[in-house]
Amino acid sequence: MQNIKLASAAGMMLAAASAAQAEPLIYGFQAEQFEYRDGDNGENVFVWDFDFVVGTDELKFVWRSEAEIVEGSGDFEGLENQLRLQFPISTFFDGVVGVQASTPDGLPDRYNAVLGLKGLAPGFLEVDADFYLSDHSFFRFEAEYEGLITNRLILIPSIEVTVPLEDDLAYDQASGGATIEVGLRLSYDLIDRSFSPYVGVNYEESFGGTADLIRASGEENGVGSIVFGARLMF
Repeated sequence: MQNIKLASAAGMMLAAASAAQAEPLIYGFQAEQFEYRDGDNGENVFVWDFDFVVGTDELKFVWRSEAEIVEGSGDFEGLENQLRLQFPISTFFDGVVGVQASTPDGLPDRYNAVLGLKGLAPGFLEVDADFYLSDHSFFRFEAEYEGLITNRLILIPSIEVTVPLEDDLAYDQASGGATIEVGLRLSYDLIDRSFSPYVGVNYEESFGGTADLIRASGEENGVGSIVFGARLMF
Protein backbone atom coordinates (compact mmCIF):
# COMPACT_ATOMS: atom_id res chain seq x y z
CA MET A 1 0.00 0.00 0.00
CA GLN A 2 2.84 2.39 0.86
CA ASN A 3 4.47 1.70 -2.51
CA ILE A 4 1.19 2.47 -4.24
CA LYS A 5 0.92 5.81 -2.41
CA LEU A 6 4.51 6.69 -3.30
CA ALA A 7 3.93 5.80 -6.92
CA SER A 8 0.74 7.87 -6.97
CA ALA A 9 2.50 10.90 -5.45
CA ALA A 10 5.37 10.55 -7.91
CA GLY A 11 2.91 10.37 -10.77
CA MET A 12 1.15 13.54 -9.60
CA MET A 13 4.48 15.37 -9.35
CA LEU A 14 5.47 14.23 -12.84
CA ALA A 15 2.12 15.35 -14.20
CA ALA A 16 2.48 18.78 -12.57
CA ALA A 17 6.01 19.14 -13.93
CA SER A 18 4.84 18.15 -17.40
CA ALA A 19 1.99 20.67 -17.21
CA ALA A 20 4.40 23.43 -16.16
CA GLN A 21 6.76 22.55 -18.99
CA ALA A 22 3.84 22.50 -21.43
CA GLU A 23 2.70 26.01 -20.48
CA PRO A 24 2.83 27.98 -23.74
CA LEU A 25 5.33 30.79 -24.23
CA ILE A 26 3.73 34.19 -24.79
CA TYR A 27 5.52 36.93 -26.67
CA GLY A 28 4.55 40.07 -28.51
CA PHE A 29 5.08 43.75 -29.24
CA GLN A 30 2.51 46.48 -28.64
CA ALA A 31 2.91 50.21 -29.26
CA GLU A 32 0.07 52.17 -27.66
CA GLN A 33 1.49 55.39 -29.12
CA PHE A 34 3.75 55.87 -32.11
CA GLU A 35 2.97 59.40 -33.15
CA TYR A 36 3.85 62.92 -34.26
CA ARG A 37 2.62 65.79 -32.05
CA ASP A 38 2.12 69.27 -33.50
CA GLY A 39 2.25 71.42 -30.36
CA ASP A 40 0.58 74.80 -29.92
CA ASN A 41 3.79 76.04 -28.27
CA GLY A 42 5.65 75.77 -31.59
CA GLU A 43 7.51 72.61 -30.53
CA ASN A 44 6.79 69.43 -32.45
CA VAL A 45 7.84 66.02 -31.15
CA PHE A 46 7.88 62.37 -32.15
CA VAL A 47 6.57 60.08 -29.40
CA TRP A 48 6.65 56.36 -28.78
CA ASP A 49 5.25 54.23 -25.97
CA PHE A 50 5.66 50.48 -26.41
CA ASP A 51 5.92 47.18 -24.54
CA PHE A 52 7.74 44.03 -25.61
CA VAL A 53 6.51 41.00 -23.63
CA VAL A 54 7.82 37.44 -23.32
CA GLY A 55 6.89 34.78 -20.76
CA THR A 56 3.90 32.74 -19.62
CA ASP A 57 0.54 33.44 -18.00
CA GLU A 58 2.22 33.08 -14.61
CA LEU A 59 5.30 35.25 -15.20
CA LYS A 60 6.02 37.76 -17.95
CA PHE A 61 9.17 39.74 -18.68
CA VAL A 62 8.39 43.20 -20.08
CA TRP A 63 10.60 45.80 -21.70
CA ARG A 64 8.74 49.12 -21.69
CA SER A 65 10.07 52.17 -23.52
CA GLU A 66 8.72 55.73 -23.71
CA ALA A 67 10.32 58.67 -25.52
CA GLU A 68 9.76 62.17 -26.84
CA ILE A 69 12.14 63.36 -29.59
CA VAL A 70 12.16 67.04 -30.53
CA GLU A 71 11.78 67.65 -34.26
CA GLY A 72 14.76 69.37 -35.81
CA SER A 73 17.32 68.93 -33.02
CA GLY A 74 16.67 65.22 -32.58
CA ASP A 75 17.16 65.60 -28.82
CA PHE A 76 15.39 63.24 -26.44
CA GLU A 77 13.20 65.55 -24.35
CA GLY A 78 12.07 62.44 -22.49
CA LEU A 79 13.46 58.91 -22.53
CA GLU A 80 12.46 56.10 -20.16
CA ASN A 81 13.22 52.39 -20.33
CA GLN A 82 11.94 49.81 -17.88
CA LEU A 83 12.57 46.12 -17.27
CA ARG A 84 9.57 44.66 -15.46
CA LEU A 85 8.38 41.30 -14.13
CA GLN A 86 4.61 40.89 -14.25
CA PHE A 87 2.66 38.16 -12.40
CA PRO A 88 -1.04 37.59 -11.59
CA ILE A 89 -2.31 38.57 -8.15
CA SER A 90 -6.06 38.40 -8.92
CA THR A 91 -8.42 37.61 -11.78
CA PHE A 92 -8.03 41.02 -13.39
CA PHE A 93 -4.77 42.42 -12.03
CA ASP A 94 -1.06 41.65 -12.22
CA GLY A 95 1.62 42.76 -9.81
CA VAL A 96 4.70 44.49 -11.24
CA VAL A 97 8.28 44.76 -9.98
CA GLY A 98 11.23 46.09 -11.91
CA VAL A 99 13.71 48.87 -12.57
CA GLN A 100 13.41 52.09 -14.55
CA ALA A 101 16.02 54.35 -16.15
CA SER A 102 15.27 57.91 -17.24
CA THR A 103 18.02 59.24 -19.54
CA PRO A 104 16.87 62.29 -21.55
CA ASP A 105 19.41 64.55 -23.25
CA GLY A 106 20.87 67.36 -21.16
CA LEU A 107 19.60 66.07 -17.80
CA PRO A 108 21.14 63.82 -15.14
CA ASP A 109 20.23 60.15 -15.38
CA ARG A 110 17.69 58.81 -12.90
CA TYR A 111 17.22 55.17 -11.82
CA ASN A 112 14.26 53.84 -9.85
CA ALA A 113 12.88 50.60 -8.47
CA VAL A 114 9.32 49.98 -9.71
CA LEU A 115 6.41 48.52 -7.72
CA GLY A 116 2.94 48.55 -9.18
CA LEU A 117 -0.28 47.08 -10.50
CA LYS A 118 -1.51 46.55 -14.06
CA GLY A 119 -4.91 45.31 -15.09
CA LEU A 120 -8.52 45.81 -16.03
CA ALA A 121 -10.68 47.92 -13.71
CA PRO A 122 -14.52 47.84 -13.70
CA GLY A 123 -15.92 49.32 -16.89
CA PHE A 124 -13.12 47.73 -18.97
CA LEU A 125 -10.69 50.50 -18.04
CA GLU A 126 -7.06 49.51 -18.60
CA VAL A 127 -4.95 50.88 -15.74
CA ASP A 128 -1.32 51.07 -14.61
CA ALA A 129 -0.48 52.35 -11.13
CA ASP A 130 3.24 52.41 -10.29
CA PHE A 131 5.54 53.73 -7.59
CA TYR A 132 9.04 54.68 -8.78
CA LEU A 133 11.32 54.58 -5.75
CA SER A 134 14.73 56.23 -5.29
CA ASP A 135 16.10 59.55 -4.03
CA HIS A 136 13.66 61.19 -6.48
CA SER A 137 10.55 59.06 -6.02
CA PHE A 138 7.26 59.62 -7.83
CA PHE A 139 3.91 57.94 -8.45
CA ARG A 140 2.31 57.49 -11.86
CA PHE A 141 -1.24 56.47 -12.75
CA GLU A 142 -2.32 55.72 -16.32
CA ALA A 143 -5.77 54.77 -17.58
CA GLU A 144 -7.15 54.12 -21.07
CA TYR A 145 -10.51 53.05 -22.45
CA GLU A 146 -11.28 51.66 -25.89
CA GLY A 147 -14.78 52.71 -26.96
CA LEU A 148 -15.97 50.75 -30.00
CA ILE A 149 -17.85 52.93 -32.48
CA THR A 150 -17.79 50.07 -35.01
CA ASN A 151 -15.81 46.83 -35.04
CA ARG A 152 -12.86 48.74 -36.54
CA LEU A 153 -13.37 52.38 -35.54
CA ILE A 154 -12.33 53.00 -31.91
CA LEU A 155 -12.38 56.15 -29.76
CA ILE A 156 -9.67 56.04 -27.09
CA PRO A 157 -9.66 58.52 -24.18
CA SER A 158 -6.61 58.34 -21.90
CA ILE A 159 -5.18 60.03 -18.82
CA GLU A 160 -1.77 59.96 -17.16
CA VAL A 161 -1.12 61.53 -13.75
CA THR A 162 2.44 61.86 -12.39
CA VAL A 163 2.90 62.99 -8.78
CA PRO A 164 6.45 63.70 -7.52
CA LEU A 165 6.94 62.43 -3.97
CA GLU A 166 10.21 64.36 -3.57
CA ASP A 167 11.70 67.47 -5.18
CA ASP A 168 13.80 66.95 -8.30
CA LEU A 169 14.81 70.45 -9.39
CA ALA A 170 16.85 69.24 -12.38
CA TYR A 171 13.64 67.80 -13.87
CA ASP A 172 11.44 70.74 -12.76
CA GLN A 173 9.56 68.48 -10.36
CA ALA A 174 8.29 69.67 -6.96
CA SER A 175 6.90 67.33 -4.33
CA GLY A 176 3.11 67.04 -4.70
CA GLY A 177 3.05 69.13 -7.89
CA ALA A 178 1.17 66.82 -10.24
CA THR A 179 1.46 66.73 -14.02
CA ILE A 180 -1.65 65.60 -15.88
CA GLU A 181 -1.72 64.49 -19.51
CA VAL A 182 -5.03 63.72 -21.23
CA GLY A 183 -5.63 62.50 -24.75
CA LEU A 184 -8.40 61.55 -27.14
CA ARG A 185 -7.54 59.48 -30.22
CA LEU A 186 -9.72 58.07 -32.98
CA SER A 187 -8.17 54.94 -34.48
CA TYR A 188 -9.12 52.58 -37.30
CA ASP A 189 -8.05 48.92 -37.37
CA LEU A 190 -6.69 48.86 -40.89
CA ILE A 191 -5.03 45.43 -40.58
CA ASP A 192 -6.92 43.66 -37.79
CA ARG A 193 -5.34 45.01 -34.58
CA SER A 194 -1.83 44.87 -36.03
CA PHE A 195 -1.86 48.33 -37.62
CA SER A 196 -4.32 51.00 -36.50
CA PRO A 197 -3.65 54.57 -37.70
CA TYR A 198 -5.20 57.35 -35.63
CA VAL A 199 -5.68 61.09 -35.25
CA GLY A 200 -6.40 62.94 -32.05
CA VAL A 201 -5.55 65.59 -29.50
CA ASN A 202 -3.29 65.64 -26.45
CA TYR A 203 -2.96 68.13 -23.58
CA GLU A 204 -0.40 68.28 -20.76
CA GLU A 205 -0.30 70.66 -17.79
CA SER A 206 1.51 70.76 -14.43
CA PHE A 207 0.24 72.16 -11.15
CA GLY A 208 1.53 73.44 -7.81
CA GLY A 209 5.26 73.73 -7.29
CA THR A 210 6.00 71.87 -10.51
CA ALA A 211 4.15 74.52 -12.52
CA ASP A 212 6.14 77.24 -10.71
CA LEU A 213 9.45 75.54 -11.62
CA ILE A 214 8.41 75.19 -15.28
CA ARG A 215 7.47 78.87 -15.54
CA ALA A 216 10.69 79.89 -13.76
CA SER A 217 12.72 77.97 -16.35
CA GLY A 218 11.06 79.95 -19.15
CA GLU A 219 9.06 77.04 -20.55
CA GLU A 220 5.35 77.13 -21.31
CA ASN A 221 3.02 75.24 -18.97
CA GLY A 222 -0.12 73.80 -20.50
CA VAL A 223 0.64 72.49 -24.00
CA GLY A 224 -1.95 71.16 -26.42
CA SER A 225 -1.14 69.11 -29.52
CA ILE A 226 -2.78 67.62 -32.56
CA VAL A 227 -1.47 64.08 -32.99
CA PHE A 228 -1.09 61.71 -35.94
CA GLY A 229 0.12 58.18 -35.41
CA ALA A 230 -0.54 54.47 -35.33
CA ARG A 231 -1.08 51.72 -32.78
CA LEU A 232 0.97 48.60 -33.54
CA MET A 233 0.59 45.04 -32.31
CA PHE A 234 2.56 41.95 -33.36
